[in-house]
Amino acid sequence: MLISNAFAQSAPAAGGDAGGLMSFIPLILMFVVLYFIMIRPQMKRQKETKAMLEALAAGDEVITAGGILGKVTAVKDQYVTLELIPGTEVQMQKNAVTSVLPKGTIKSV
Repeated sequence: MLISNAFAQSAPAAGGDAGGLMSFIPLILMFVVLYFIMIRPQMKRQKETKAMLEALAAGDEVITAGGILGKVTAVKDQYVTLELIPGTEVQMQKNAVTSVLPKGTIKSV
């Protein structure tokens, strides 16, 4: 005959659930590695940025996302006023500030 007979398989032993759990270990391991390589450093970076923005004060020298260098003259809830050159001030969102420079970095003209 062309069709072979089908035989029933015996039931797995009582410890057969370990095989199902073993198939999830690579997936769980991938999520753990993803957490430590991508998610945790991003959360740390966000926390540092938030602390920097909260610590902004008048007199700080900063760089914005657009590459503008300026000195902070006023800080409000969501906005910062920067002095680009003496007599020229720009108001922008706090989120636009990317880093705080050491004092004396910006030289006046």
